[in-house]
Amino acid sequence: MSVRQYELVYIVSPEATDQAVADLHAQIEQIVTRLGGQIEKTENWGRRRMAYEIGHHKEATYVLEVINGSGELMKEIDRRLKVIDEVIRHLIVRVDQEKRVEARAAARAPARRRAPDRRRSRRGSV
Repeated sequence: MSVRQYELVYIVSPEATDQAVADLHAQIEQIVTRLGGQIEKTENWGRRRMAYEIGHHKEATYVLEVINGSGELMKEIDRRLKVIDEVIRHLIVRVDQEKRVEARAAARAPARRRAPDRRRSRRGSV
């Protein structure tokens, strides 16, 4: 079982209190620890206006969790968030793969910058 990094963003109903949001975070934390994962970072972005209305809600509380764990862990969190009425929407994104791609692109970037200079010198222009 490989450990990967995921970002979980969930949107909580505006009727939910701060305590309800904290309880929801505690539920996610219990699932993560039970299935051998780790929460690296939690950010409560607070109550914000949504881009579009969802179920007659124009505002909601946004929360970001960065989780290190397996795919099975994220499937369980996804399953649980689908049945919690206070959660309007949620999104899970695997980010460790994106970071590797960015690192590779950054490593190749200096070589790409030099290539046009070499082409110009071959053509005879400076």
